[in-house]
Amino acid sequence: MASPDLLSSAAILAFSLLLLFLFNKRPTGTFPFKKLNLPPGPPGWPLVGNLFQVAFSGKQFIHYVNDLIPVYGPILTLKMGARTMIIISNSEIVHEALVENGHQFASRPAENATRTIFSSNKFTVNSAIYGAEWRALRRNMVSGVLSSARLREFQPARRVAMDRFIDHIRAEAAANDGGVWVLRNARFAVFCFLIHMCFGVDLNEEAVGRVDAVMKKVLITVTPRMDDFLPLLRPFFSKQRREALAVRCEQMETIIPLIEKRRETLRNPTAHPEAAPFSYLDTLFDLNVEGRSPTDSEIVTLCSEFLNGGTDTTATAIEWGVARLIENPRMQARIYEEIEAAMDRNGRNPVNERDTESMEYLQAFVKELLRKHPPTYFSLTHAPVKEGLKLAGYDVPANASLEIYLPSLSEDPRMWKDPAVFDPERFLTGGEKADITGVTVIKMIPFGAGRRICPGLAMGMTNVTLLLARMVQSFEWGPHPDQPKLDFSSKLEFTVVMSRSLRAIVRPRNN
Repeated sequence: MASPDLLSSAAILAFSLLLLFLFNKRPTGTFPFKKLNLPPGPPGWPLVGNLFQVAFSGKQFIHYVNDLIPVYGPILTLKMGARTMIIISNSEIVHEALVENGHQFASRPAENATRTIFSSNKFTVNSAIYGAEWRALRRNMVSGVLSSARLREFQPARRVAMDRFIDHIRAEAAANDGGVWVLRNARFAVFCFLIHMCFGVDLNEEAVGRVDAVMKKVLITVTPRMDDFLPLLRPFFSKQRREALAVRCEQMETIIPLIEKRRETLRNPTAHPEAAPFSYLDTLFDLNVEGRSPTDSEIVTLCSEFLNGGTDTTATAIEWGVARLIENPRMQARIYEEIEAAMDRNGRNPVNERDTESMEYLQAFVKELLRKHPPTYFSLTHAPVKEGLKLAGYDVPANASLEIYLPSLSEDPRMWKDPAVFDPERFLTGGEKADITGVTVIKMIPFGAGRRICPGLAMGMTNVTLLLARMVQSFEWGPHPDQPKLDFSSKLEFTVVMSRSLRAIVRPRNN
């Protein structure tokens, strides 16, 4: 007997073919859409556009796009069912869209039904429609927890998280003949710190693991499905919607107790002397968005956005960074020389944020790391704020999704000398300039650009730089016997990670 999944797939295919048949029977004069001058792109099928071509190409989406750019140019269109995707791979056009006309393309496209469940109907900094609600949410996050002054207040918590991270690596190495998994350890360290920033608490490892597991489950659940592109197929995905609602319930049950604990702490601080004096959550209790306070469900959403937004991106950068240090011991030695000089100045203490600010080579290494290994292939999707807008001379429909293809920017030979080579020295004094905010020119924008640039840029740069410095200060990193030759190919999970998760050998230094 055929399995339920096989029957469901067959039903979806039959339904799709029926729709195609009915669509093709319509008189051409009844097509309801105005003819637009869209950017060029591959011809598609009626109704589904290029959706099936992409889905059944046998290629990762990034490789599919890579093949299209030489054929259709630096701005191209993919019709993905009900969605129009405009992909931009050219520095000048990206600057036109995000900087010169940033106010016109500062919105976000409509979300799929599942993602709306977890975003509380787009009540997050990243997903909110461009307007008053987005301004209130972003202003609160930046001024409340991500400003330079606030980030300085979290230095003690960051130091505790870094010490815990180094102890974690040391213990794992001692138990495994010096072997450690880089990404897993980095992710744990960053997540611990963000939990402290968000809720004002230091959870034990087991509790951190429970919260982390739920956050991962959320990310998996919101992965796009076929019905996101063809809403007419939604009745066939009722099971998946029920599963998404169950994950949302689990998310609420995990986060609400942390919210209630913080409320109790603020009501009676003397009974909780271990709690942090300030957290992101405190600002959400006082937040006013267009005359109302957020609900507990919306607070859960905003806290989850904060945790998920900064964890995998930072941890991924650390894994790529350690791989580059193992590949080139000279780079590792040069960073350690800078650390030694800083330790001589600060009394042989662990390096801190202020120390790393003066480490010219380390700063150049991190910039090159983000150029060569941006955490995602595409920046967060942009959308026009209204009908009738143009970009590079083409029409941009109001429902279009603007996708900025990052590798083509940071690998552009017009902008970079030897772009395929990993070379931090390009950023040293007298070398190449790269404003990672993209204000002056778009060369590399790992945090996006324009009005929707990532609000966590400063925190992300600080965390990546300090994590790498502490790792090199405490250990010498080398290749593991299981991975004698490093593989720098990538794959897409929540972020762009190494195809083979990096395991390294560490040797404690005598500091």
